Amino acid sequence: MSRPVFFAQVSDFHIRPPGVIFADVVDTLALLRAAVDTLVGFSPKLDAVLVSGDLTNDGEAEAYAQIAPELARLPMPVYVVPGNHDHRERITALAGVAEVGQGNAHRQFTAELGSLHLIALDSLVEGEGHGALCAERLAWLETELERAAGRRILIMIHHPPAATGIDFMDRIGLRSSPALDALIRRHAGSIERIVCGHVHRPIFYRWQGVPVSVTPGVAHQVVLGLDGREPGFNLEPPGFHLHRWTETEGLVTHHVHLGSYPGPYYFSGNPDRKPAT
Repeated sequence: MSRPVFFAQVSDFHIRPPGVIFADVVDTLALLRAAVDTLVGFSPKLDAVLVSGDLTNDGEAEAYAQIAPELARLPMPVYVVPGNHDHRERITALAGVAEVGQGNAHRQFTAELGSLHLIALDSLVEGEGHGALCAERLAWLETELERAAGRRILIMIHHPPAATGIDFMDRIGLRSSPALDALIRRHAGSIERIVCGHVHRPIFYRWQGVPVSVTPGVAHQVVLGLDGREPGFNLEPPGFHLHRWTETEGLVTHHVHLGSYPGPYYFSGNPDRKPAT
């Protein structure tokens, strides 16, 4: 069996211009730096990093200028799609350190993660919170799915394609369409997973016959409001998803908390066991 491919998925940085703190509460730049430190030193060594949108909070050029040197510290390929808080043109400032999809009007592209074929989609509707795929983007997706016939496919998109139960986030989710639904159903047998951001929580479900996963934010998290409560965020531990891919075992995903925690404490019988304190 070939060596597994390990890649991280991070999302929702919400970086502000220099000196500006998110909502006067969260130092998102400091948290991004801590996340990059973790990715650089992660074991096993990562083969790639996926960034599933909302790198900035308001799309300012100054915010992207703060992000670029952090992504430049990552020695592996970095693949970026925009979120609803991003700016489609200004995100190209990251082109020197990441793939941002400059070859077409939208920030869409393909890449290889070992034998797994990545299709990166741009769901940004400028000026709006919700996402959508226009006719042009849908046609591009259809072409790329057809080109990848016979391969296993990973789709990355910022907005989750179906409801999560968190009402205030679902209202600004992906506006699906019969054409998109039919396209995904037709290729469901080839699509290994759809990976998303946007909701700032780890979420897993199935849509149109395809597994979908949502990664948490590397800064603040969205309140788990399944009871229709008003929008809000909290300071639950930030995190990311670590994906492990092999052709024989498929895609396995681990939720990883960012930060330092007590331990590890090893079980008896392990010669390297540390005593509990």
